[in-house]
Amino acid sequence: MDRTLRSTLLATVLMAVPLAGRAQTLADYDYDELSFRGIGLDWGLVWPNKAEATDAWGLRIDLGFLGPAVRVVPSITYWSSEMKRSELGRLADALNELPALRDEGVVIDADDLGTVDWTDLALSIDVHGVFTIPGNVITYGGAGLGLHALNGRGESIDDTFVEDLLDTVAAGFAFMAGAEYEPTRHLRLYGEARYALASDIRYPQLRFGGAFMFPGRSAVAPNGGGR
Repeated sequence: MDRTLRSTLLATVLMAVPLAGRAQTLADYDYDELSFRGIGLDWGLVWPNKAEATDAWGLRIDLGFLGPAVRVVPSITYWSSEMKRSELGRLADALNELPALRDEGVVIDADDLGTVDWTDLALSIDVHGVFTIPGNVITYGGAGLGLHALNGRGESIDDTFVEDLLDTVAAGFAFMAGAEYEPTRHLRLYGEARYALASDIRYPQLRFGGAFMFPGRSAVAPNGGGR
């Protein structure tokens, strides 16, 4: 496995594994146990701090277990929404502080920026601590490291330096908890509450989806934890 990916997984595990158990469990992690076990699609809602609440779409991949009841799940989430007028006002105030505009006596307000749409394409590598309860139900909690590709666009800002200011790529963290129901061996239905945090954006999210689990993959984690 690529060294960078190994380092990323280890950093995420250190966030997700309880401090008291690290000394006993880190030695049990084995990258060789990871395999492509399933793929899921989901829909949900996000409430960004700088944009209006909107729909979100996602894809996640189940890579199996890194250690006892510790599952690795990369995910991709996409949403697009209109920036809040209050946020455009703050952006206008920041622009008015730029020497190039201030020295020319140019004053910008939120209306001058028009309607601005902001999109986020987020890639996260999540690590779940998995627990099973009766009734073919799996519960989990965990953390993730990711990247957010943010893109701003609008009729008044397209091809300007303002658009460039809104187009960023930022590292971020995510924390999540969820549950999965397994009606059949190869189908899982899941719901998840999630909070994503990056330098330019943060938002809570609820998402619901279904995953197809590939035949022939072990349903039990190393040392018997999870499914």
